[in-house]
Amino acid sequence: MPDDDAEALGELLMRAARGQRRRWRDTLAPWDLSPHHARALRVVTDRAGTRLSDLAEALHIAPRSATEVADALQTRGLVERRPDPTDRRAVVLAPTEEGRRVQAEIAAARAADTRDLFGRLDAADRAALARILRSLAAE
Repeated sequence: MPDDDAEALGELLMRAARGQRRRWRDTLAPWDLSPHHARALRVVTDRAGTRLSDLAEALHIAPRSATEVADALQTRGLVERRPDPTDRRAVVLAPTEEGRRVQAEIAAARAADTRDLFGRLDAADRAALARILRSLAAE
């Protein structure tokens, strides 16, 4: 493959992304969480007092779907609903102690996996990859 073959480069990028998603699912296996639920837990942990509408926006999903995600996390004991201190008609999501613990473990496992993945590259290649990805991600 020539280095400038756009179609082949696109395919390689997609293969790398699929591989990263597979690694992410495998990393989450000990907690029996989907990547979607793990992202939601991270949002709630990072933004204690998260309204369902804010969760939906952060995850780019419909509000009804955010309710289902919150229900699943609450059933697992990872988040709880509390009255919104600024609007007594509304509720906010907050992580439970278990949710904070699980989120911290997931973050550590993901960081270790990411270090392992990018550890295949030397420092110069990691810097070049970061520069290239920033350029591709810019809109």
